[in-house]
Amino acid sequence: MRLNLTVNGRPREADDVWEGESLLYVLRERLGLPGSKNACEQGECGSCTVRLDGVPVCSCLVAAGQAEGREVVTVEGLADLARRRSGGGSPGEAELAPVQQAFIDAGAVQCGFCTPGLLVAADEMLERDPDPSDADIREALSGNLCRCTGYEKIMDAVRLAAARGSEGV
Repeated sequence: MRLNLTVNGRPREADDVWEGESLLYVLRERLGLPGSKNACEQGECGSCTVRLDGVPVCSCLVAAGQAEGREVVTVEGLADLARRRSGGGSPGEAELAPVQQAFIDAGAVQCGFCTPGLLVAADEMLERDPDPSDADIREALSGNLCRCTGYEKIMDAVRLAAARGSEGV
């Protein structure tokens, strides 16, 4: 089947998609977007988290056909999404989304395998709640597992992104 969807703000098409393929497989293998990681294939780790019509989902659990005509945002599209939200800049500029920069600045990136899913989940939470409590952050990221850290740097990064957002930076 042919799959038509919007990915990171751009219309995309994938041909010869088997109806049982996951959205994760289509994104990585057919559309060349390797940011979302394939780890557990059971929706347990969150490494494959993307936004489907604005809602964070584990793309390994979404059948590709379910994405027909829908909008997907991957980690590769976070900077463009942030620009669209703020009404500035041109698509494709090299600038990072605020949450991506905060992860770098806070040292929250270790091996990087869980990072894409954490970034997508954190970005969605900050859009919904620009001034989250620690409990809100933990809840929003509870579906994302990291094997390298005790999560404190990740919490620091999300707090930093929230603080920068409230400063208008």
